[in-house]
Amino acid sequence: MILRPATPADIPAILAIWNPLIRDTSITFTTIEKTPETLAADIAARGPAFLVAESIGTLLGFASYGPFRGGPGYAHTAEHTVILSGPARGQGIGRALMTRLEEAARGQGIHALVGAVSGANPGAIAFHRAIGFDRVGHLPQVGRKFGQWLDLVLLQKTF
Repeated sequence: MILRPATPADIPAILAIWNPLIRDTSITFTTIEKTPETLAADIAARGPAFLVAESIGTLLGFASYGPFRGGPGYAHTAEHTVILSGPARGQGIGRALMTRLEEAARGQGIHALVGAVSGANPGAIAFHRAIGFDRVGHLPQVGRKFGQWLDLVLLQKTF
């Protein structure tokens, strides 16, 4: 497995992993699918803070971080995303991506990473707990998708 910064050539594979989760699940609250243009802008803006995992030319997943909130007081806190293809789950790939992402965050002066996880995704909550994130917040019924109210669970790791 290779971990490396994402490039524009990765866009189709990232979209193939991400958009079905947006379209078909409650693990993300958004209903707006990613486009090649929006994803290209994210990759360009985040640079080394947008990583992919690949094996034998197949993209297995990605991890990224960006601003947690606007304003200079939050400059050292970032919110991250980690998403794997179905077959890649449970093989340590998410852990490897997050380890590398945390190294990049520390190198850019990030003091805390925050994961905002759907309460409908208990596997992601357990994953974050297993890699050292603390559960620091639970916001009941703040999201809505597929006609259901969804909880948001906040997890944080401070460096």
